[in-house]
Amino acid sequence: MLPSFILALREGLEAALVIGIVLGVLRKTNRQELNFVVWVGVISAGLLSFLAALGLYWLGAEFTGQGEQLFEGGTLLLAAVILTWLITWMQKQNSAIQKNIEKGIQQSTSSEGGHKALFLLAFLAVIREGVELAIFLLAAQLASSPLQELLGACLGIGLAVLLGWMIFNSSRRLSLKRFFQVTNILLTLFAAGMVGLSIREFNELGIIPVLVGHVWNLGALLPDESTAGQLLKALLGYDSSPSLSQVCAYLGYFILLAVLFSIKRGKKPGIQPAGTAQPGG
Repeated sequence: MLPSFILALREGLEAALVIGIVLGVLRKTNRQELNFVVWVGVISAGLLSFLAALGLYWLGAEFTGQGEQLFEGGTLLLAAVILTWLITWMQKQNSAIQKNIEKGIQQSTSSEGGHKALFLLAFLAVIREGVELAIFLLAAQLASSPLQELLGACLGIGLAVLLGWMIFNSSRRLSLKRFFQVTNILLTLFAAGMVGLSIREFNELGIIPVLVGHVWNLGALLPDESTAGQLLKALLGYDSSPSLSQVCAYLGYFILLAVLFSIKRGKKPGIQPAGTAQPGG
């Protein structure tokens, strides 16, 4: 339940922030008659996201045997890839998000196609988060019960809506930078666990060699079927008796993420020492 709660809170808050910024700008510019257009976009995207979630769940239920294992392994791996993109993307997004959105809204409301632009902005903000969340929840429920994941998702979305309302309608402020730092750490652990679980499915299918069948065996100490084992499986992709390829994939994920972060930091322009002549000056 906790992974789905964190995922829904994270995705829901991102969408709530965008919609809150849009409504805030419309209020500042006395264009509140366009609020209806924004809410139409939100509701349309919400319904489409729900249908996408049902479609993904139905698709997974249609598979049996090896097809089901292949679908589960592929879904887990896809969710890990999307989570990784989300983590790295958010590293460079802070206050620039609000500035860019406000600029885009002001430009769209001053043009003839302002209604369509606002609808698309609200629709795309929600549909992107909604479809991503549908994929995440499908992957998460493979490591836990669907009912628990649904409950966690509902609680996460509810809290996201409440936080979004508090941020833009009261003096109480949430430190978004700190929030995204903490959730980035949690999402990194979730993603690594999804990679490990996907490799296990591919091991059983014979697509990826196990290398060594059982690197260690903690079944007597912490069985997979125990409450703690199920919780760790949902959070971290715990396996009491992992193969060597699972362990390598799990640890390799953190190495890959560290490399991606170092590359992104290396691309940032350096700070020029004081007194250094500017090129061409």
